Amino acid sequence: MPILEAKDLIKLYVQADSKLYAVNRVDFSVEDGEFIAIIGASGSGKSTLLQILAGLDRPTSGTVKIRSNDITKMNADELSRFRGRFVGFVFQKHNLIPQFTALENILVPTVMCNREELRYEEHLKKLIDALQLSDRLNHLPSEMSGGQQQRALINRPQVLFADEPTGNLDRENADEVLELLLETRKTIGQTIVMVTHDISIAEKADKIYKMDDGKLYLFRDGDGNYRRNSYEEAAKMSRAISGKENAVQ
Repeated sequence: MPILEAKDLIKLYVQADSKLYAVNRVDFSVEDGEFIAIIGASGSGKSTLLQILAGLDRPTSGTVKIRSNDITKMNADELSRFRGRFVGFVFQKHNLIPQFTALENILVPTVMCNREELRYEEHLKKLIDALQLSDRLNHLPSEMSGGQQQRALINRPQVLFADEPTGNLDRENADEVLELLLETRKTIGQTIVMVTHDISIAEKADKIYKMDDGKLYLFRDGDGNYRRNSYEEAAKMSRAISGKENAVQ
């Protein structure tokens, strides 16, 4: 049974006499432990979809189930508690509490959600080792690099949603954050759903989906097979990214 399942999702915005479908009848499922990447142009609806899947936004219609729980039927309090126990979200901007140290930022969701089992020393040590933050635990966000700040956001949810987590980072830090995500997935068995513009990062995923004008389709399946014309499109995107990096150098 999928750990995440969305059916007939629609997000509709009505302005005067015009209608905009940010998400247009999306069906989507993710198996436990999978790493899924969603690519697409700016304005294609991928971030809106991610926020709906994570319970940060409500769809106009359709359902989202996480661990067989329909989060679209939960009230605000129920949804907050559920997200605190099972869902994590990494934004492009770090959103750390500036007055708190790295350790305190890591512990915030643990304390707020009253998850006592995460307070045990062995769980905290495992998380800190995976995050490679042992020498930065008492540092404030202003004293940390962009990659280190992203690490402090990653706690221990079963499903981790990431919206362009490497978008503001250079290649070295972007690769570092990606390796961290893959390591935490391996260590604590997370399911990851990531939105990214970077095809080189998307290629590390088990499957790649593409968002286009509110619609979602499979770009590359779990066996590495590309949808028709998708391989050429991916190669073009890779060349474009490589060209930008060479220009910077």
